[in-house]
Amino acid sequence: MNLLVIFLTGLTVGGLTCLAVQGGLLASVIAAKEEEEVEKGQNNKDAIFPTLAFLISKLIAYTLLGFILGAFGGAIGINQNIQIIMQFVAGIYMIAVALDLLNVHPVFRYVVIQPPKFLTKRLRNVSKRKDLFAPALLGVMTIFIPCGTTLAMEALAISSTNALTGAVIMAVFVLGTMPLFFGVGWITSILGDTYRENFLKIAALAVLYLGIISINGALIAIGSPYSFQSFLASKSSNQIAVSQNVEIMVTSSGYWPQYIKVKKGRPVNIKLTSKDAYSCASAFRIPSLGIVRNLQANETQTISFIPDKIGQIPFTCSMGMYTGKIDVI
Repeated sequence: MNLLVIFLTGLTVGGLTCLAVQGGLLASVIAAKEEEEVEKGQNNKDAIFPTLAFLISKLIAYTLLGFILGAFGGAIGINQNIQIIMQFVAGIYMIAVALDLLNVHPVFRYVVIQPPKFLTKRLRNVSKRKDLFAPALLGVMTIFIPCGTTLAMEALAISSTNALTGAVIMAVFVLGTMPLFFGVGWITSILGDTYRENFLKIAALAVLYLGIISINGALIAIGSPYSFQSFLASKSSNQIAVSQNVEIMVTSSGYWPQYIKVKKGRPVNIKLTSKDAYSCASAFRIPSLGIVRNLQANETQTISFIPDKIGQIPFTCSMGMYTGKIDVI
């Protein structure tokens, strides 16, 4: 195990993929804090603290998770259905926060995470701590919506079969992702202090977009026919030759080819070849067929099935970020 490689993975691919999945949650709490300060007529330069609370609680949560995964080896893992549900819920939450920031309706104010009343009373004299509750809670909750690279690190922690080793793996990986999250939070706080009114609108639209993308990814991951991809179906599959034996390259940026054409009623063999894939693309899914394959960074697996009807069969990563289709003729 090379901890430097794990750290660099978090610093590069891991940071980008995790930001795409979890960045909206961080943006939502920073934007909500900025709105609160605008209402109070404040102009504090402490929006960086929610970012720190988010990252520190996330680091602690993932370190504990790594400890558990290492201790129990292959006995514990994150259920795919729970992951999809949490991704969908996170998308709903981000949309609600965005609508609250845009003042669409007062009802959306009730969805913003706040400390419980008993905790609020204890912390009423320490306002900073109250401010940090929501981002800290969301930092912990990110363990339920991991990006594909995080899942790969969790698999590595499980395979270590050692509690301390598993904890170190997850801690080093999350530390690698932190600079990008911290940088986004810092830039966000600076923009918020300088261009508050415009910032709130821009932040709301950004959070709204991320929420929609999160929900769309969850729909794709469960094989729902209602997604952006289903309405924007590509016609490029018509240009591909028919073949019952196909190799799909799995990379950190997705699948190649994304479209294949096969014949109905004949065996189909798809060879999945991973090429340094550390993103969620390494978690290959064909939801309608119940096919699930989790590939290591450089691994080859083969899936076989017999299509029994004409039409398109979507395939996707575990988060619905990378997709493709099998055209059955």
